[in-house]
Amino acid sequence: MENTTDLRLAVLIDAENIPYVNIREILEELAKYGTPTFKRIYGDWTKPSSSGWKSVLLENAIIPIQQYSYTRGKNSTDSAMIIDAMDILYSGKVDGFCIVSSDSDFTRLATRLREAGMKVIGIGEKKTPSSFIAACDKFIYLEILGKSTIDTDDSKSQPRQISRKKSTGEKDSYSSLKRVRQIIAGSVADLADENGWAYLGDVGNLLLKKHPDFDPRNFGYTKLTPLIKSLDFDIDERDSGRDNVKLIYIRNRK
Repeated sequence: MENTTDLRLAVLIDAENIPYVNIREILEELAKYGTPTFKRIYGDWTKPSSSGWKSVLLENAIIPIQQYSYTRGKNSTDSAMIIDAMDILYSGKVDGFCIVSSDSDFTRLATRLREAGMKVIGIGEKKTPSSFIAACDKFIYLEILGKSTIDTDDSKSQPRQISRKKSTGEKDSYSSLKRVRQIIAGSVADLADENGWAYLGDVGNLLLKKHPDFDPRNFGYTKLTPLIKSLDFDIDERDSGRDNVKLIYIRNRK
């Protein structure tokens, strides 16, 4: 997804699936993509376990929505979030949604919002089921927010391996560096010209379309370029016609 800071976003947070200590990092991350027009968080605030949220919500101007747990084992928070999301959608006041949860119950909601032309960003833990991840335009893992990452062009630096908790029958896309390179190489091949070169910006966009949770920070890098330079690709930096601006093209090595 391209960074567009003028998007009006509705941020809907599932308090039962997200730690309150991550809220500031989540909002700072979303500032890269747009401006939160709605900021709502859903949970049963009568529970003693919810006491830690009070100061966080006040500091970040997030509106708490009370949702009582009428039946043990049933998540009424999901229903409240879905109903509010559809109300906001039909209000016409936003360009996109951010669903903050690790719950697969929001898969259909994300799909419906995208069908309506909305940009959908998901934020959750690495345990999030692949179905919800695939339903989003972009999915960001909580575990990478606020962590220091490599912001260098040192091609000798090695990316960090990650291992996302797998659901039953799910293959971990990022279990090895070899698999990471295969994912990138496939997108390069799809976009390559007759000489095998592909513009890195187009490669990044295609990677997100294929793998919404693909993020250089998963491997310890702030940007795609340093990650690419750490892997086995041919790189060509071309003049753009503007001062100090280079266009980066990459090619799979034979």
